[in-house]
Amino acid sequence: MGLFAKDIATMDDLFVHQLKDIYYAEKRITKSLPTMIEKATSPELKQGFQKHLGETENHVRRLEQVFRMHGVEPAAVTCAAIDGILEEADEVAGEVKDKEVLDAALAAAAQAVEHYEITRYGTLIAWARELGRSDCADVLKQTLDEEKATDAKLTQLAESRINRKAAA
Repeated sequence: MGLFAKDIATMDDLFVHQLKDIYYAEKRITKSLPTMIEKATSPELKQGFQKHLGETENHVRRLEQVFRMHGVEPAAVTCAAIDGILEEADEVAGEVKDKEVLDAALAAAAQAVEHYEITRYGTLIAWARELGRSDCADVLKQTLDEEKATDAKLTQLAESRINRKAAA
């Protein structure tokens, strides 16, 4: 089903569709993070990915809560965007032999994922508020705050250590 399929007739339909999109994305990310953890050689990056795996599992549970609050069964629709971001990350990581450069590539790939999620959650929060669902917006905001914090930690780690080591 495309984003503008005929079964999306209202803002509520669009909100639910985007919930399904990010639900797919979060579940897909939980399957990809273990590989990133395994490939990372920087102890800080590895630890950050491990922590974010736990957070991402929590994000899935929060989305299920929002679905229920909104009176909809949790379901996923394929998210071509996250599939593409993760596919590109796999390709790049598979081509890098130098461990430090690999860590820089993994950090960059993780940030691409975070930026996608930040965009989606920001939109969902705005739409939930427009629909009079501040309860749903509040739950989604918890996840948005965690995604932003993860992005900031990745930036700090990349700029203070990982990129420097990769460039040496």
